[in-house]
Amino acid sequence: MFDDFYGLTGKPFQLTPDPAFYFRSITHRKALSYLGYGLAQGEGFIVITGEVGAGKSTLVAHLTGTVDPRQITVGQIVTSKLDEEEIVHVVAQSFGLDIEGHDKASALGAIEGFLHEEARSGRRCLLIVDESQNLKVEALEELRMLSNFQLGNHPLLQTLLLGQPEFRTTIQGHERLEQLRQRVIAAHHLEPMERSEIEPYIVHRLELVGWNGNPQFDQRVFAELYEASGGIPRRVNQIANRLLLLGAVEQRSRIDGVMLKSVLEEMRAERTFSETAQQTRPKVEPAAPAASAAKPEPSIDREVLDTLLAERDVQIAELQQAVVELANQNDERATAAVRPELAALQQQVARLEAKVFEQERTIRQTLTMLIDWIETEMDQTKAA
Repeated sequence: MFDDFYGLTGKPFQLTPDPAFYFRSITHRKALSYLGYGLAQGEGFIVITGEVGAGKSTLVAHLTGTVDPRQITVGQIVTSKLDEEEIVHVVAQSFGLDIEGHDKASALGAIEGFLHEEARSGRRCLLIVDESQNLKVEALEELRMLSNFQLGNHPLLQTLLLGQPEFRTTIQGHERLEQLRQRVIAAHHLEPMERSEIEPYIVHRLELVGWNGNPQFDQRVFAELYEASGGIPRRVNQIANRLLLLGAVEQRSRIDGVMLKSVLEEMRAERTFSETAQQTRPKVEPAAPAASAAKPEPSIDREVLDTLLAERDVQIAELQQAVVELANQNDERATAAVRPELAALQQQVARLEAKVFEQERTIRQTLTMLIDWIETEMDQTKAA
């Protein structure tokens, strides 16, 4: 891949959270301050919200990396649409508890016993709940009830809730969450990075993988990259990753505005293709389910789709890097000998891209039909 072409020791703009690449932007410094204050209180709830890709998971990974396990025991969960009974079992599992009875009462008893044992050993417990916007109100209320566990006057469990912007709205406005709101001791919404932070962010991540100035960047690239990404770290990573890949393919030692424009046009074309495929999908009427059959509740996980697309990018990048390596052969005879291989690899890249587009279209069609089916069932239920 481009890391070999530019002499890098790793991937500077990977999409998965990595605390080693934590960047102290203004908004992340504020979030850490709120987290530090909240943890010092040792009770209640801390709430951190932000757009998809704003860096919530990276922030928490950085935080947990600094926690002394001799003082704090951390349990971490990523939630889906859990109810009040399911959330209790998931919390138990996050602390490594095996519930024999598999009922709510047994799970609550095991959790309370574990919290008391940790407290007697001089440790307090922190529960980190990611994707909290997926939780039902009943599940949030159950988490509030868990915060009631105490040893004397000392609370045994503190909870950090991470969520997308809609979770902030839920916490602030839902009438049934008043008691939970009263226990929120610190909250922060992660804003996008500022325009002036894009260049330090890019340089920071590159230097962590041994960047020595190759490639160089035109100054206007940073301003235009901010406009294109809105300052969201994951979007910056997506664009920067494609920029370096293009630079390696074209054997460039300098990244300029023309290259950025080309990358952005390519990404827009991909989105347009997906939107067009959605609009032209065939309308399929779902078969009516049997009256006695339980109606499934599909869970549409956008992270799964993001993972598939990321794997697509990796496969394409590896093939393109192979093209780059072959193209770098300076010997004329060697170049002539590998020209058929270059053509074959280029054809393979084209076929892979076409196949991935088709797979993406199929995935989106399937998800859309699932949504249509759910909406139809809901309408029929209301009509009944």
